[in-house]
Amino acid sequence: QVQLVESGGGVVQAGDSLRLSCAATGRTLSSGVLGWFRRAPGKEREFVAAITRISGSTVYGDSVKGRFTISRDNSKNTVYLQMNSLNAEDTAVYYCAAGADFRLRFGDASYWGQGTQVTVSS
Repeated sequence: QVQLVESGGGVVQAGDSLRLSCAATGRTLSSGVLGWFRRAPGKEREFVAAITRISGSTVYGDSVKGRFTISRDNSKNTVYLQMNSLNAEDTAVYYCAAGADFRLRFGDASYWGQGTQVTVSS
């Protein structure tokens, strides 16, 4: 079994930056793609970003393009989400996920983390 553990959430001001981390523990992670989703209060889950473990290819949701950057450190089994120019609309619980390929962006994930809260005050 693989566990995904997110960290780095918190309360920030609009315009600030924040970096989330997601560490995979337990059985060796073999999933080809790691990614982030978010769910804001009263809204559906939204795809944020994903990255392939081997090549580092990335894909982003439209609402975060140019502001968020996803990266990974395979030696640490960790994926990161650097979030810049945060605004109130970015307030959500952010979830890490792992899947076989970029179908992950449609929610096709093998593993999910528990989530970390990000609150942006304006």
